[in-house]
This record gives sequence, structure tokens and C-alpha cells, in this order.
Amino acid sequence: MREITRRQAIGLGAFTLVLAGCGSDDTPAPGQAGTANRAGAMASYAVGQQFKATEPVNFSILYNNHSFYPIKNDWLFWQELTKRTNVTLNPTVVPLSDYENKRGLLIGAGDAPLIIPKTYHPQEEAFVASGAILPVSDYLDLLPNFKDKAAKWRLEPELNTLRQADGRFYLLPGIHEKSWSDYTYAVRTDILEELGLEVPKTYDDFYAMLKAMKEKYPDRYPMTDRWGVPTPGGNLFKLVARAYGTKGGWDYQHATWDAAAGKFVYTGAMPQYRQMIEYLRKLVAEKLLDPESFTQQDDPAKQKFVSGRSFVISGNAQELINSYRGPLTENIPDAKVAKIPVPTGPIGEYKHDSRLENGIMISKAALENKNFVAMMQFIDWLWYSDAGQEFAKWGVEGTTFTKDASGAYKLADDVDYVGLNAGAPKHLQKDFGFGNGVFAYGGPTKLLQSTFSEEEVAYQDVMNARQDYPVEPPHPFTEEEREQSTLWETALKDHVTQNTLRFVLGERDINEWDAYVKELEAKNSTSYITLVNTAYERFKKEHG
Repeated sequence: MREITRRQAIGLGAFTLVLAGCGSDDTPAPGQAGTANRAGAMASYAVGQQFKATEPVNFSILYNNHSFYPIKNDWLFWQELTKRTNVTLNPTVVPLSDYENKRGLLIGAGDAPLIIPKTYHPQEEAFVASGAILPVSDYLDLLPNFKDKAAKWRLEPELNTLRQADGRFYLLPGIHEKSWSDYTYAVRTDILEELGLEVPKTYDDFYAMLKAMKEKYPDRYPMTDRWGVPTPGGNLFKLVARAYGTKGGWDYQHATWDAAAGKFVYTGAMPQYRQMIEYLRKLVAEKLLDPESFTQQDDPAKQKFVSGRSFVISGNAQELINSYRGPLTENIPDAKVAKIPVPTGPIGEYKHDSRLENGIMISKAALENKNFVAMMQFIDWLWYSDAGQEFAKWGVEGTTFTKDASGAYKLADDVDYVGLNAGAPKHLQKDFGFGNGVFAYGGPTKLLQSTFSEEEVAYQDVMNARQDYPVEPPHPFTEEEREQSTLWETALKDHVTQNTLRFVLGERDINEWDAYVKELEAKNSTSYITLVNTAYERFKKEHG
């Protein structure tokens, strides 16, 4: 179990001071950039105030084009955004499949748009040393809604994880009032009823459930899984590893904080990592888990599930509705499927999900733009104000949605979104541009859950009753340390990935664990962790 550091326990008053910005000698502090970059800015923009530029302004933005709702120039989103804010966005449109590559090329060539959203930490770190992106933490005084929510929701521990060795952060993240869990397991609840089983609460219960399914249906694998390509066990390893207090699959990072020891340790060599492997090895050995789960594409995995050849698969709310429930009941009319709360393990009932989302990088060219302050105010309103977040998610009241006296949202009768008005002739994302992942994320829990079904709210209630897992302390590398760590990381990650899979599938005996750890040491795992702990100690000393 991890502990909260002294810095993470700083009170609200001190946190407000931290958020006020930390200017440096070579970067103008907020409010001191002069008049040259304040054209169009509001003189007294504040929390709860509608932002509207004092003159028409245009901002370039990198746009991640989702194939489910490809961009349209006539979306109501664009028209209403300009009407409310006096801002016109000029998107550089990039397909979702090529977004990361194109973003890197544009930034490297100095051709990036001013606003660069859909960036997931630590992707921004590749652009810090060159000075291509702004240290956004220096300009938080221009973002009153961001500052207000971050202080009110006590987000300092999470924001600290974004800080670089200079104490600043370069990514403006989406922020949630509470962490929320989506990815878990979809289970055939009609099979549970048939077998007289309760929804499993722990991973021991989960094993017993699979065992009972196997006894009843010996010719099938009770569980087959998806999301194994390109990361083997992406969701499955992630969830089981969390239950043991380590990181795996999509979560895997080389270093994990050991609170008892007061230092970071190498994740792939932790005893808890071995326990995760042993649990999954047991499932494979007893034919409870399809060994193809780690190498098959998603479509074969989903087909096994919806055809009734398996009963358990990784899923989230969207996949439950879009990929599982409909096709399953077409094949097996009496079948029922539901998301189950993530089973717990030896560390107890924790929720491991972050309150931070993907976020925005700001091009260094923005600081030279005459509308820089107006742009920051606009970003603050659209992505962080209550009104902006409602607009991005739901659209225009009276056109795409209504609200009742209690503040509950209701889609217009002719508009569908996430199946809330299935069969309606129009779609909130495709036809109007709202609920767009480039703009609509983060915010108060009430807004987040406003599109959830009663079933999903019940799932969230169970997960929200759990304690948040403590956030790890920061350990940012200097540029030299990052270069050194990069030389080691690929070989280490490859070795961990390959051998984790070999152990789980029984291709390597678990009794060779000590030999495997020595192999990691030969690939510089010990040197890597020394680097991490050096960075952790330095940051703690310099920044509190």
C-alpha cells in the first residue's frame, strides 16, 4: 500500500498559492506579459463569467478526427461557439489513427497549431527540452476556472505528477471532480443466475465463478478476452495487477512506489507482480481463460462472447451497449450481460483511476500572438467552466437538450447519444458536433454522469464507495536522465512483456522467477530505479 507524501497533504490555502503560477527569469509571469498579447481579451474575466472576446479572433487547433463522428463544417457546435465567444477555431484535421505521429511532426517542424489537445501524459515530455510548448503552469492566473476547480477539488497530488524537473507542468489536463472507473469485465448474468452465483466481489470469487462455469460447460473457455493487441493483456493485466498493488498491461510503468520502503522499485520484478502472474497462470492452466486472449484481435474475441462460446470478457459502458448486448441477444434471446464492479484483491477495496484526463499543449508561438491572453481565457471557458463544459457535452438548450427543475438533462426527442434516444433521426455527435472527445471531457461528477444509464450510475455508486488509491510522488527526470532512461526502457519493457506472457501461458516455469529478475538486472533495471529514486529525492528536496 502507498502513502500520501507530505507535499500531497498541503492544505487548500497553500495549494492556491502553488496554483498562482511560478514565473521564471526567461518566461513572463502571468499578468506581466505586457499589452502586446492582450488584444481581444476581457479586462475582468472571472469564474462563472461568460467569456466573449472583445473583437473577433481566430485560433488554430489540432483536431483529432474520430471516424464515428467525422468533422463537418456546418456543425452547430462551430456556429454557436463563435456566437457565444467571438472565437472562430481553424482546425488542422488529422485522422485518429495518425494523430500522435502527425502531432510530433508538426511540432518538430515548428508548424503546430496554437492549441494542441488530445495529449496524454507523458506524451508532452518529448517536446519540453526544445521549448516547443509552453510551461502552462506559469499562466494559471489566466485560467480562473481551472484554478478554482483544481483548488476546490484538491487536485495538487495529481497535478504534481505532471511536473517536470523544473517544477513546472507543460500539459493542461482535463480534470474530474472524482476519479471514475469504466473498464472492467462484462459477465453473462443469466449464467450466474443459472448457476446460483452472486456477482463476484473479489478475485477469489472471480476464480470460483469461472470454475463453476467450466464445470457446467466443460467444452468452453468461460473467459476469452480482447484488447490483447498490441499490448498483451491490456485491460486484464491492468486490473489484476492493481488488485495486488502493482502495474500491468495498459498501466505498466517501470517504476512503482513502495510506501513501506519509502522509495520506488522496479515493477516487473516486484513480488506483487509475480502474484499477478501466478493468479493468471492458474486461470490458463485450468482452462478457465482462453490462452488466445493475449494474441487475438478484438473481433474474434467479441464473436466468441456474443455467440455464447464464452461468458466473460473485458468491457466498458460503451462496449457493453454497442458491441455486446445487442449482438448477444440476437444470437441468444434470453441472454443477459452486465458490467461488474472491478473485483478486489489483497490490497483491499481501492479505486485506482485518475482524476486527470488527456489535455492540451500550447505552442510556444502562442506567446507571441497578439491574442494570447484571449486564447487562454477562451481555453479556460470552453474546457474548464461549468457553462463551457455543459455546452461542449450537451449543446444548446432548447435545441439539442432540455433541463428540468432539478437540473437533470434530457436529450431532445429527435436526437440520440450513447443510446439514450435509440432510433432518433439525429445524433448529437455526428449531426451537431457536441459530445466531441476533443472538447468534452472532465468536469463535475453530476455532468459526467448526466449521460449515464441507471445501470451505469449503480455501477459507479459501487466503485465510488471505494477509497482512491494514493497518488505516487513525482520523480521527473532532467533531460540528461530522460535520455539515459530511454536507452534502457525499450529492452526492459520488451523483456517484461515477453516473459510475463511466457509465465502466464506456462511456457516458462514460475520457479525461474529469480533467474528472470537477474535478467532484468542485466538489462539495467537496478540502474534505472536508481535514476528514478535520485529524481524523486531531488524533486522532494527542491519543491517541498
